[in-house]
Amino acid sequence: MKGIVLAGGSGTRLRPLTTITSKHLLPVYNKPMVYYPLSVLMLAGIREILLISTPEHLPGFRALLGDGSRLGLRLSYAVQTAPRGLADALLVGGEFVGDDPLALILGDNVFYGHELPSVLRDEVGKLDGCTVFGYPVADPERYGVAVTGEEGRLVDIEEKPARPRSNLAVTGLYLYDNVALRYAAELTPSARGELEITDLNRRFLAEGRARLVNLGRGTAWLDTGTPDSLLEAGVFVQVLEKRQGVQIACLEEVAYRMGYIDDHGLRELIGQVGPVTEEGRYLVRVLEAAI
Repeated sequence: MKGIVLAGGSGTRLRPLTTITSKHLLPVYNKPMVYYPLSVLMLAGIREILLISTPEHLPGFRALLGDGSRLGLRLSYAVQTAPRGLADALLVGGEFVGDDPLALILGDNVFYGHELPSVLRDEVGKLDGCTVFGYPVADPERYGVAVTGEEGRLVDIEEKPARPRSNLAVTGLYLYDNVALRYAAELTPSARGELEITDLNRRFLAEGRARLVNLGRGTAWLDTGTPDSLLEAGVFVQVLEKRQGVQIACLEEVAYRMGYIDDHGLRELIGQVGPVTEEGRYLVRVLEAAI
């Protein structure tokens, strides 16, 4: 399976913070925002990842992440010249995906949960069509909403409904088999001229091949697209890391624990970040199996 991180857009809700930089490069506590969706794809077992952003912001991502080889990944980059909807990422990334299934994740989403890695890998293994991940929220009218029937089966997806029939928001993580590339190319743009991800998901739903995974309790999902939500996500990460003594979305640790790099590779990364830095000291503890 290939992975796509969609990190485009202009970040207007976060201005002036995003006047000269991508919102996905802003810090969520002690790491760039883009680390969080990248870590999710890595935990799902995905090692070939395409990052899509705007022409002016791609150099910043390249400088930060490089080709991914130090993490045992293969990172590629592609330009989205204008915001044309989430489903447009499948068109931009079509050549990269090739004949493989894919995972699409939004660059401003933070996921966390002890069981999340095993859930992700399990869903990747049994993918048939489309899998969306729902999360209960207090304000579902702000999101795409998953409507369920008997036994929690997905029966409809509504885009920002005035009167939601469910409190399950559709998160910014999607799994698709390869036919999604063709379906995305066949979408009719909305009145805003965008290719809507909800329309793509409904195509699979009409075929009976759309599956909902309710993340529910035990998992946290946050987006970081506004000043308040960015601050809240940072505080969330800070509290957990300080309380538990572990790091969230530490790409070096994820790569090591997933077997993408070995002891030698982690030692090299420790040398690069500096063994006396906070991150370096943490990675030394990971290497010594002290946590």
